[in-house]
Amino acid sequence: MPQKIRCEVVDLVDHGEHVYSVFLKPDSPAPRFSAGQFLHLALDSFNPGDFWPESRAFSIASAPTNRNLLRITYAVKGQFTTRMESELHPGCQVWIKLPYGDFIVDSENDVCLLAGGTGVTAFTAFLGGLASDYPHSVYVFYGARNPELLIYRSLIESAAERCANLKSYFLVEEGDVPESVKGRINLDVVWQRIPDPLSVIYYLSGPPVMLKALSDALENRGIPRTQIAIDAWE
Repeated sequence: MPQKIRCEVVDLVDHGEHVYSVFLKPDSPAPRFSAGQFLHLALDSFNPGDFWPESRAFSIASAPTNRNLLRITYAVKGQFTTRMESELHPGCQVWIKLPYGDFIVDSENDVCLLAGGTGVTAFTAFLGGLASDYPHSVYVFYGARNPELLIYRSLIESAAERCANLKSYFLVEEGDVPESVKGRINLDVVWQRIPDPLSVIYYLSGPPVMLKALSDALENRGIPRTQIAIDAWE
């Protein structure tokens, strides 16, 4: 059962190009949630028993083990996130309700995670919690506009150092980077790096245009719809 909790913004990180991470301290520990679930964030005040104010969904980027400090990362796109950019600051109060969603990575099969921009936050809690003896293969393809916007690269690289079955690949569209990592996520790159691409389960999270293009391309390559999961709550 989702709970509604008031939070204080305790930190805010500006990553550049209107991309931010927000750290929220709830008045009481957040309810238990699973890696891959999301919360609704409301900027306006809320009185229990009243109608819930306008809100937007954000993946919970922080680990389920830390219910006293939650992290979300967002890019400014549209009116609500424009308000967030102008109104959020350390010390201000917001409301959240959580947990929601079933975009949870299958721990019984080999998987491929395709993440574009801030869509990577759907995977960070899962990746950050990977044990060194995790028994299945995990392939991560993480793309952003430029190297500075690969915000969670260090988290993924640390997970890959710890877990031998995690393989990570990074792509950027702009900047002075080697040709081998330049461009968007595409299935030619994926097929080159996964030994048996028809056998894994694919998880997609990112901008709607990316989700549509990659899901169509996967089906065109013979991946059944049952092997494609899409984080499409935006």
